[in-house]
Amino acid sequence: MYAIVETGGKQYKVAPGDTIKVEKIEGERGQAVELDKVLVVAGDKQVNVGTPYVENVKVKAVIEEQGKDNKIIVFKYKNKRKQSRRKYGHRQLFTTLRIESIE
Repeated sequence: MYAIVETGGKQYKVAPGDTIKVEKIEGERGQAVELDKVLVVAGDKQVNVGTPYVENVKVKAVIEEQGKDNKIIVFKYKNKRKQSRRKYGHRQLFTTLRIESIE
């Protein structure tokens, strides 16, 4: 059994026991989280597709880790212009979730 859930503007295919890295969700380590924006639920023989979400289905997960991702460097410049450069970095906040069940 698997489900496709939406969180942080992105979609993830999850199954019980999976670990996923998503954009930051508020909460402490070990806290239970419910993901209720479920787009698709697929069992052994049946597939339910939502319009846009499947009703009465929730994915239960536990927060494993909160942190910051690796730094990425953003560099912008305009050609043929003197001193038109800009450099900065960004570290995205993330949450690691362990999927417990699909209900």
